[in-house]
Amino acid sequence: MDPLEPAVSSTAAQAAADLRVLLGRLRRRLKEVDNTDGITASQLSVLSRLDREGPAAPGVLAAAERVRPQSMGATLAALEERALIERRPDPADGRRQVVSLTDEGTEAITGTRRVREEWLARALQDRYTAAERATVVEALALLERLDRA
Repeated sequence: MDPLEPAVSSTAAQAAADLRVLLGRLRRRLKEVDNTDGITASQLSVLSRLDREGPAAPGVLAAAERVRPQSMGATLAALEERALIERRPDPADGRRQVVSLTDEGTEAITGTRRVREEWLARALQDRYTAAERATVVEALALLERLDRA
């Protein structure tokens, strides 16, 4: 460790460990709720990104997903094989490709998102009071900063 960096507090270390374990459990539970018919987590992430942000070049997707271009190529090939995405020449630069969702891809991501969000909303409704749900929302706003590094 760099002697100029402050040591990680025990509370930060405990929070990190607890959060990692909880996120892993929630991820597995959400995967159980909706059988995505063989779509991997990385493929689902790309479909979600395309749905949120619109068409993108493979290199842009790789950078956004923090994976190597080769890994993104494999992910895109699998999605294209299932007719969930399509590649077209970039209108601004015909040498590049732009990836977009097909109608089937949009249906897949919308259905998956709906089923998972319905399960999660029902679980929050059934297991937490209104005040506790408000606390969860506040905590999520704080946790959002983790993704902005």
